[in-house]
Parts: sequence; structure tokens; C-alpha cells
Amino acid sequence: MQVDSLILRMRPRAPLDAADLGVRLCQANARSVYSCYAAVATPTFALALASCEIAGWLAFLVLWWSKPWLDRTILFVLSRAAFGQRTTLHDLWQAQRSVLWRQLLLTWTWRRLSPWRSFTQPVYQLEGLGFLKLRARLKLIRRTTAGPALLVVSAFSFAETALVFAVTSLAVWFAPTGQTQRVFESLVGGDGETAFPLVASLAYAVVVLFLEPFFVAAGFALYLNRRTELEAWDVEQELRRAFA
Repeated sequence: MQVDSLILRMRPRAPLDAADLGVRLCQANARSVYSCYAAVATPTFALALASCEIAGWLAFLVLWWSKPWLDRTILFVLSRAAFGQRTTLHDLWQAQRSVLWRQLLLTWTWRRLSPWRSFTQPVYQLEGLGFLKLRARLKLIRRTTAGPALLVVSAFSFAETALVFAVTSLAVWFAPTGQTQRVFESLVGGDGETAFPLVASLAYAVVVLFLEPFFVAAGFALYLNRRTELEAWDVEQELRRAFA
């Protein structure tokens, strides 16, 4: 790790301050983050929404289950942005083997249920440790930050749920004058078995497309903050810059 190359000013921060730093990092690199993320997420979401033809609930499940895999693209862009490197679609294509296909089975199975997903993902994706070393590393990383990481996951989950309801309700709020009752009934009654799952899944896809980069960025910043505590990155950074 070339600490002196980090464009972030590293110092031990309160966990929520660190999460806010991640959000700022995502905002500052929004073009790179969203262009790469959308390139991977759009076809995934299209396939998920098409599964509504099989079962109304299947699209929502596929969208929810695919998030850790999609997060790998976001983390790839953010990890480069922390060093001041802009990421293009060409860069993502060149690194697709390590970003999209490495650890594929684990990403799509038990890691989906991790309550610290965005916080521990950098350990899996960026450190390249073997299985035994990985377990010890995760225990060390989580030792004092598992609670705040769980709080970040909970906060984004509540925000995601609220936004899904808000986006879904737009179908009713923007209904033509005099058609509000008819639109509402088409969603929750009558043909609702088809209409509501599709509309709700589409709303969920829009919310995930918007919100997920900030969630990944918050977890990544928590990870950087924890490594700063463990390895005194702030001291090393200042010394390297002072004697450069």
C-alpha cells in the first residue's frame, strides 16, 4: 500500500465521520462510478425485470441478491479514486477477470447475507489473502468497527426501503386527473398480481442504481479508517510527504 499516494487525508476518525468521507469520495467521482456501475448493472437489472414473467417476486429477489456482485465494480472504481485515478469503461474491461469473475460463487452465496457487507468487501476484493489469513484478518478488521458497520448497513437499508415506497407511489401521484383511483386499483387490485410486482421491482432497480454506490463508499471509508487505526497510516502519510 502506497500510503503517500492516497489523495485522502488519513487520520483516525469517528466511524460515522469516516462513512461521510466515503460519501464525499463517491460524490467527487460520481461520473466514473456511475458510468462503470451502470454498464454492469443495466443488463443485470434488465434480466431481473424480465423474470417477472416467471414469477412476480422473482425480479425483486434477483435484484436484491445481485447487489454484492455489482458492488465489486463500484469498489474497484472507488479504490482507484482514493489514489486519484480516474476509471473508464476500458479500465473496467481490462480488469473484468478480477473484478467481476473472481470469487464469483462466494459473492453470490453466503457473502450476500453478511451484516457488514460493504465494510468487509475490501478485505475480500483488495487484499488477496488466503483462506486462513483471511479469517484472521476479518476478525481483526471487525473487532472495534462491527457495530458502526452494522449501523451503516441498517441506515442505508431504511433509506432504500423509504425510497422504494416513494418511487413506487409516483405512479399514483402523477396519474392523470380523475384517474388516481383507477391507477391505484390497477396496482393493488384487479391486475395487481402482475402490475404491482413489476412496478415495485422497477422502483427498486432505480433506487439501487442510485443509492448503492454511496453504500459501498461508506463501507470502504470505514475500512480505510480501520486500517489507519491499525497501521498508523496518518503518521506514515505525514512522514512520507515531509521527507519526499
